[in-house]
Amino acid sequence: MKFGVVIFPGSNCDRDLIHVVKNTMKKEVVELWHKDHNLQGCDFILLPGGFSYGDYLRSGSIARFSPLMQEIIEFADKGGFVLESVMDFKF
Repeated sequence: MKFGVVIFPGSNCDRDLIHVVKNTMKKEVVELWHKDHNLQGCDFILLPGGFSYGDYLRSGSIARFSPLMQEIIEFADKGGFVLESVMDFKF
Protein backbone atom coordinates (compact mmCIF):
# COMPACT_ATOMS: atom_id res chain seq x y z
CA MET A 1 0.00 0.00 0.00
CA LYS A 2 1.32 3.43 -1.00
CA PHE A 3 0.61 6.36 1.32
CA GLY A 4 0.48 10.04 0.45
CA VAL A 5 0.89 12.85 2.99
CA VAL A 6 -0.49 16.19 1.85
CA ILE A 7 1.81 19.13 2.60
CA PHE A 8 0.24 22.56 3.18
CA PRO A 9 2.17 25.75 4.00
CA GLY A 10 2.50 25.90 7.76
CA SER A 11 0.98 22.48 8.36
CA ASN A 12 1.80 20.61 11.52
CA CYS A 13 2.70 16.94 11.92
CA ASP A 14 3.28 16.24 8.22
CA ARG A 15 6.92 15.24 8.85
CA ASP A 16 5.80 13.10 11.79
CA LEU A 17 3.31 11.24 9.59
CA ILE A 18 5.95 10.66 6.91
CA HIS A 19 8.39 9.33 9.52
CA VAL A 20 5.87 6.92 11.03
CA VAL A 21 4.66 5.53 7.71
CA LYS A 22 8.18 5.12 6.33
CA ASN A 23 10.15 4.02 9.39
CA THR A 24 7.62 2.42 11.74
CA MET A 25 5.08 0.96 9.33
CA LYS A 26 7.76 0.28 6.67
CA LYS A 27 5.43 1.43 3.87
CA GLU A 28 6.03 3.55 0.80
CA VAL A 29 5.12 7.20 1.36
CA VAL A 30 5.19 10.24 -0.90
CA GLU A 31 4.84 13.94 -0.15
CA LEU A 32 1.92 15.51 -1.99
CA TRP A 33 2.20 19.29 -2.36
CA HIS A 34 -1.19 20.96 -1.97
CA LYS A 35 -0.91 22.80 -5.31
CA ASP A 36 -0.32 19.63 -7.34
CA HIS A 37 -3.05 17.86 -9.29
CA ASN A 38 -1.82 14.26 -9.02
CA LEU A 39 -2.15 11.75 -6.18
CA GLN A 40 0.80 9.79 -7.64
CA GLY A 41 -0.96 6.45 -7.45
CA CYS A 42 -1.43 6.55 -3.67
CA ASP A 43 -3.78 4.06 -2.06
CA PHE A 44 -4.22 5.98 1.21
CA ILE A 45 -4.16 9.77 1.70
CA LEU A 46 -3.19 11.34 5.03
CA LEU A 47 -4.15 14.96 5.75
CA PRO A 48 -2.05 16.35 8.60
CA GLY A 49 -3.84 18.35 11.25
CA GLY A 50 -2.59 21.30 13.15
CA PHE A 51 -2.02 24.85 12.33
CA SER A 52 -2.07 25.32 8.55
CA TYR A 53 -2.31 29.03 7.80
CA GLY A 54 -2.79 29.80 11.50
CA ASP A 55 -5.72 28.77 13.68
CA TYR A 56 -7.46 32.11 13.35
CA LEU A 57 -7.86 31.69 9.57
CA ARG A 58 -9.86 28.43 9.72
CA SER A 59 -7.26 26.29 7.95
CA GLY A 60 -9.72 23.70 6.65
CA SER A 61 -11.73 26.37 4.88
CA ILE A 62 -8.65 27.76 3.18
CA ALA A 63 -7.15 24.34 2.38
CA ARG A 64 -10.40 23.43 0.63
CA PHE A 65 -9.33 25.63 -2.30
CA SER A 66 -5.98 23.91 -2.83
CA PRO A 67 -5.91 22.15 -6.22
CA LEU A 68 -5.05 18.75 -4.74
CA MET A 69 -8.19 18.75 -2.61
CA GLN A 70 -10.40 18.25 -5.69
CA GLU A 71 -8.39 15.13 -6.50
CA ILE A 72 -8.76 13.93 -2.91
CA ILE A 73 -12.53 14.51 -2.95
CA GLU A 74 -12.87 12.47 -6.15
CA PHE A 75 -10.60 9.76 -4.69
CA ALA A 76 -12.72 9.56 -1.52
CA ASP A 77 -16.00 9.57 -3.47
CA LYS A 78 -14.74 6.44 -5.29
CA GLY A 79 -14.10 4.70 -1.97
CA GLY A 80 -10.45 5.71 -1.52
CA PHE A 81 -9.00 5.84 1.97
CA VAL A 82 -8.50 9.33 3.44
CA LEU A 83 -7.57 10.05 7.04
CA GLU A 84 -7.48 13.52 8.54
CA SER A 85 -5.15 13.84 11.50
CA VAL A 86 -6.73 16.27 13.94
CA MET A 87 -4.75 17.55 16.88
CA ASP A 88 -6.97 19.40 19.33
CA PHE A 89 -5.50 19.74 22.77
CA LYS A 90 -7.41 21.48 25.55
CA PHE A 91 -5.43 22.63 28.56
